[in-house]
Amino acid sequence: MTAPPTDKQLVSKWLGCVRVGAALDALELVFIRVEGEIASRNPICTTSGRCCHFEKHGHRLYTTGLETAYTIARLDRPLTRQSLEAATSRGGCPFQLDILCSVHTIRPIGCRVYFCDPTAQTWMEDLAERAHGWVRDIHETHDIEYRYGEWRSMLGMFVSSDAPTHTA
Repeated sequence: MTAPPTDKQLVSKWLGCVRVGAALDALELVFIRVEGEIASRNPICTTSGRCCHFEKHGHRLYTTGLETAYTIARLDRPLTRQSLEAATSRGGCPFQLDILCSVHTIRPIGCRVYFCDPTAQTWMEDLAERAHGWVRDIHETHDIEYRYGEWRSMLGMFVSSDAPTHTA
């Protein structure tokens, strides 16, 4: 029996998968599909920043290893342990600048489907579940280890690893 992969091995595999290839193409198709479903609903975004301030507004963001790698690999500059710890102590996301998301175009599904619009709650939860199922299918189809966890914990795997995280 082989040992389970280490976090460093997982991070390296995920980063490789989101740089080029069929898994990347499939993940980007999921993002497009999610955006299409959101556009058809036309939810209201008040640009309040509540989506990024988890503790203050009583919610958590969960994501997969592939989604986290997708964001990390496309950052303009590397995420540091210090910025992740500072965001965690503030109760928010390390990519929130004032009330805006600095990684809006490369954010994970949980961010893409979260709206403060009270009319969005039911369909938003349904879409999030379906989209994560689609991402899980990518993991299975491409034999990629699946992990699902709280956003800042998943990000912590990448800043703890010495695998190169971005190419910018």
